Amino acid sequence: MITLKQALELSQEELQEFKQQLAAKIEQNKELNAYIDVQDFGAGVPIAIKDNIQVKNWSVTAASKILQGYIAPYNATVVAKMLEAGLSPFGRTNMDEFAMGSTTETSFYGKTLNPHNQEHVPGGSSGGSAAAVGAGLAIAALGSDTGGSIRQPAAYCGIVGMKPTYGRVSRYGLGAYASSLDQIGPMTQNVEDAAILYDIISESDPKDSTNAQKDDKVVPNLDPSRKLKIAVLPKYIENASKDVQDAYAKAVNALQAAGHEIVEKELMDAKYDISAYYITATAEATTNLARYDGIRYGNRVVGKNLEETFIKTRSEGFGDEVKRRILLGNFVLSNGYYEAYYVKAQKTRHIIKDEYAKVFEEVDLILSPVAPSVAPKFGELANPMDMYLSDIYTISVNLAGLPAISLPIMKNGEGMPVGLQLIAKAYDEQTLFDGALSLEKEVASNN
Repeated sequence: MITLKQALELSQEELQEFKQQLAAKIEQNKELNAYIDVQDFGAGVPIAIKDNIQVKNWSVTAASKILQGYIAPYNATVVAKMLEAGLSPFGRTNMDEFAMGSTTETSFYGKTLNPHNQEHVPGGSSGGSAAAVGAGLAIAALGSDTGGSIRQPAAYCGIVGMKPTYGRVSRYGLGAYASSLDQIGPMTQNVEDAAILYDIISESDPKDSTNAQKDDKVVPNLDPSRKLKIAVLPKYIENASKDVQDAYAKAVNALQAAGHEIVEKELMDAKYDISAYYITATAEATTNLARYDGIRYGNRVVGKNLEETFIKTRSEGFGDEVKRRILLGNFVLSNGYYEAYYVKAQKTRHIIKDEYAKVFEEVDLILSPVAPSVAPKFGELANPMDMYLSDIYTISVNLAGLPAISLPIMKNGEGMPVGLQLIAKAYDEQTLFDGALSLEKEVASNN
């Protein structure tokens, strides 16, 4: 598969021929179920789009039954920016319903398979985007990350996945899960491509009131030769699998070989991250999903009256995991429990943010696992709590609003990718990409 950088240099004739070949390859590998459908939006370089990002005149459903029949009336800001830069949407990728899941098994369209071993999950919620890039069925893709939904599937599928600082990329046109956590980001074959796509989609946007209104570019200043101070977390990885610990040791050695200074640091027990995240995310999801009532848009199940129509539409339209999170969100926001749960979660979120800030007073980046293990097999995370715990290393980044990037480090003995993430301080994407590019080059030279 050609890279995004290479694709941007193709002539229109070469690009059209490539698109025909790409469509044929996607059809030949449709058992992966990475794409919901494939359609060419325009003349630009083809980029896969997660099914919760609006593309004008496309069906956009967030992989849910309740949005079947909905046609997007406008382009998301990221799509508009892509079109301006010579890129174009080339198909909708599968995902967990409303981005709620870590395996892409909750999709209305059925599960996506991991391209490295089809018995394993591709991760989630951006599993379709990750599988498409990992299988060579997309040059690059857009995903969204609420608690690791770009970085975790990227790690499972052996690609690069980048979550920007909260507010750096416009959320206008993104189907909301948890509005204070969501960010759109690039999923690519390598770090340089991630930087290119990030630069394209990260320009300021007055349509998004949470947008940071910053237009500085990363690519012109990419410098993998910078010597950085990078924190490692010895105790933080004690419960990770041997594969992840081996990858961590390999990455530390590679960073040292590249001339970076390694400093040992600690973060608080990640169990507090899990609690604060799921209380916050489900509370916001409950509010955001209230709009899906069968009245204004999407699927409708007609009842005897308005109330019955509303109940039947939501009961039949939402899947089990979405219902579970709506119930939990309503509970933590209810009278008598708001102070006990939601308010405490926000206080914990503030502590997490302060803890990161303290570490970043002394270092430029933090090296962290992405997930406790390689991609599990289908059925291994049958208990919802096991699925929630698979996000244990990624969710604190969203709670703190920081940028992070996942990149592949090695494969285990069974050929499954193992990825790690680098985390930077808010709005320091330049250092994040510089460090990631350095690590990528050093790891590649030793493989």
